[in-house]
Amino acid sequence: MNFSSSWVVYALGSALFAALTAVFGKLGVMGLNSNLATFIRTLVILAVIAGILSLRHEWQKPSGIAASSWLFLILSGIATGLSWLCYYRALQLGPVSKVAPVDKLSVAIAIVLGLLFLGEQLSWPLALGGLLIVAGSIVIIAF
Repeated sequence: MNFSSSWVVYALGSALFAALTAVFGKLGVMGLNSNLATFIRTLVILAVIAGILSLRHEWQKPSGIAASSWLFLILSGIATGLSWLCYYRALQLGPVSKVAPVDKLSVAIAIVLGLLFLGEQLSWPLALGGLLIVAGSIVIIAF
């Protein structure tokens, strides 16, 4: 495994922050409507990303963004919002130690969608890793 590849570093950062998201989210949603908690989280994300864009001078005119990018980013935003709403409700109802791993079934689903719609290639390590994620989720749900 090449840890010097930038995508690996960012993917590991994503995993770390996702884990913190689960723990902080579980604590934050206690005694609060899960939809309101998701809204508050979204406002914080909006402020943080706007700050990063401003500090890095990365804003650009909306008219310079391709229509296809707009479409897929809007669809991604809708999917993200629905995912977060489900995730926070699941955290409200269940233990973080079960909710977070089952949520990671998204990895196995993303592998399948990448194969079907993006023309990505299946390898034995990818297939085995995806199957292990599915098996782990089944174990977590069933027991």
